[in-house]
Amino acid sequence: MVESIFDLPVEKLIFYAVLGFSWTVYLWEAYLSYRQRSIYRSTTHVPQELGKIMDSETFEKSRLYQLDKSNFSFWSGLYSETEGTLILLLGGIPLMWELAGSVTARIGFGSEYEITQSLVFLTLATLFSAFTGLPWSVYNTFVIEEKHGFNQQTFGFFLKDAVKKFIVTQCILLPVTSLLLYIIKIGGDYFFIYAWLFTLAVSLVLVTIYADYIAPLFDKFTPLPEGELKTDIEDMAKSISFPLTKVYVVEGSKRSSHSNAYFYGFFKNKRIVLFDTLLEDYSPLNKSGEPQPEQAEREDTSSESKAKPKNKKQGCNNSEILAVLGHELGHWKLGHTVKNIVISQMNSFLCFSLFAVLIGRKELFVAFGFNVSQPTLIGLMIIFQFIFSPYNELLSFCLTVLSRRFEFQADAFARGMGKASELYSALIKLNKDNLGFPVADWLFSMWHYSHPPLLERLRALGSIKQD
Repeated sequence: MVESIFDLPVEKLIFYAVLGFSWTVYLWEAYLSYRQRSIYRSTTHVPQELGKIMDSETFEKSRLYQLDKSNFSFWSGLYSETEGTLILLLGGIPLMWELAGSVTARIGFGSEYEITQSLVFLTLATLFSAFTGLPWSVYNTFVIEEKHGFNQQTFGFFLKDAVKKFIVTQCILLPVTSLLLYIIKIGGDYFFIYAWLFTLAVSLVLVTIYADYIAPLFDKFTPLPEGELKTDIEDMAKSISFPLTKVYVVEGSKRSSHSNAYFYGFFKNKRIVLFDTLLEDYSPLNKSGEPQPEQAEREDTSSESKAKPKNKKQGCNNSEILAVLGHELGHWKLGHTVKNIVISQMNSFLCFSLFAVLIGRKELFVAFGFNVSQPTLIGLMIIFQFIFSPYNELLSFCLTVLSRRFEFQADAFARGMGKASELYSALIKLNKDNLGFPVADWLFSMWHYSHPPLLERLRALGSIKQD
């Protein structure tokens, strides 16, 4: 049996190795999810150490929410893996490439116009992905998120948002891909260096323009009003030499009641963005009775989203918000952002270098049904998505471990700013608002959690909290 396997042509070995590894990863993920679902099912009462942190009602809500999400993830993951397997077994990739060639031929472009055919292929592939993924997205938003009180969208808003995202994605993806393919074609022996520099430039430009020009296409950004919170944020930024220029509040509540905060920008032009659902005094989900002027204005501009007053108090108070921002600014002060960029670009350069070595191997194309042509876009897909998959899995795990380390360091930075108590209470509030389940299987947590579990973070802050 072993001899017969190794007697197969190298193309078949490559194909079955890729397929086998894909299912191995899926089964590993399914096993981890099974372990975590067992925790959700068996842990029905608040553990003693959580008694002062979480009430039984919130604990039960978070348990049921995470159980529903885990069950959904199982079925959507099984569908995705089955779909991918069928596409490979039935020759879906070369079939779509031929279809793209037929489309380009109809508009007067022959097979020599490979970049044009590649763009048509990419459009067809993303359309296929969008349509097959839409039912899962609808179910997640309007069944699971709706059931547990997070969804704030109407179906019309959801569809319009999905169409807008698809169009914006194509407007970015197609020009960038065409330029990348052109650089690879004309770059000569050192094309991988030029391709890497191009993708680096594109990523920096996108990070720079995203919040100013792309994100406002989907959400309303409003400058944080003058007042005590804004003054305190500016003072805290100055205390650590963070070059803050603007503070925005994004109207996340029209889409979901989940909360978040982040900063962006390069060099001396940093900006902070706070979700309105994070701000106790600003979240429309806390409003009752007559709307405040700010809320009324937001409701006028987002009539397609649902107005769902909540019984519970959403978000954090000002001192807790400052503690959360202290954590976020800790990432900047400790160089985590720069380190992540450096790691990402080192990885990108390595991958392009290996791509340059492998792109000439015809057996890689034959393995996936391309017996005659060797299109560059298909080479990128085969090598980056399939051949590099073991490396990508290992890298992803290492980055998850590094991310948890960074989170502990950022918490310690906020603690060093004298905000341990406020961060302690903010983490508890945010966990409750987002229905995070505080009990995790150790193996599932180790493999998946980019942030440490709540209890571990609270323990690190606990001694300061007690003081």
